[in-house]
Amino acid sequence: MTTIALAMTAMLSLAVLTATGTSQSQTGDTNLYEKKSYNYAEWAKGRFSEVVTVRNAGKIIYLGGVGAEDENSAQGGVMRHLGNFGAQCHYAWDKIKRLLEKHGATVENIDKVVTYMTDVRDFSEAGKCQTEAFAGAIQPAGTVVVVSALVWPGMLIEVDETASTQK
Repeated sequence: MTTIALAMTAMLSLAVLTATGTSQSQTGDTNLYEKKSYNYAEWAKGRFSEVVTVRNAGKIIYLGGVGAEDENSAQGGVMRHLGNFGAQCHYAWDKIKRLLEKHGATVENIDKVVTYMTDVRDFSEAGKCQTEAFAGAIQPAGTVVVVSALVWPGMLIEVDETASTQK
């Protein structure tokens, strides 16, 4: 009985060592960071990427909803540019760029954007604002959601991003 138990222990140990060795060889340094954007529908080309794939990201950066909140205010919810969608959008994207920079990234590292806005009539202006923020860089995958209100009074747009970098 002890011979069988020893044999089973030896086989399990060998299996664990083999599995560990296999997983280590698959995660070696031969895999490089790679980001690709794809478009399949003609109307989406140049507006946003329908699919973004990322292989071997060294760091993933999640930015919580960013809007035109005044980050210099000690009180939450103080909005800049009340009633001006375009100015709020530009301010939000400026803030996004600054936040990404603090983590070694740029808008080119953004993989996915979700834009929340309170008025569908601002859809075109939101697209123009985002295109200006990307300044010729490939647009990430994106979604726009129109909501009845955002968390702070006077907030007209909030942008949520996911980015990835090589390291």
